[in-house]
Amino acid sequence: MKLSIGCDHAGFEYKNRLKEYLQQQGHEIMDRGTFSKDSVDYPDFAHQVGQDIDNGNADLGILICGSGNGVNITANKHSKVRAALCWMPEIAALARQHNNANVIALPARFVAYELAEEMAQVFINTAFEGGRHLNRVNKISC
Repeated sequence: MKLSIGCDHAGFEYKNRLKEYLQQQGHEIMDRGTFSKDSVDYPDFAHQVGQDIDNGNADLGILICGSGNGVNITANKHSKVRAALCWMPEIAALARQHNNANVIALPARFVAYELAEEMAQVFINTAFEGGRHLNRVNKISC
């Protein structure tokens, strides 16, 4: 699977660890930064991941910042993005199953790395159920 990943300074360590883990799983990773712990503006990186989804360059996206909120809000400005802020694996699964989310936003300051890794794996491996959820998802776009 082709994945686009991005973060701000608060998510830098998680991004690097997740990137390595997911590459070992056989996924193709497009790393959109940031590339250090220096303070940066999260929209710069969330927009790049959002553009990868909009342009069809990535199947799914992963965004990480301190709370997950900033990157989530930013990514959802893109017309083809359905980003979901997740803090437990069950939320990640439901975001895919019921909402056909294509970007997961992770809060690095509020979840342990192991939980972030598990949520990313669940998100990637869970399929959209369609059915009654499809009509709802089709009503999301403005």
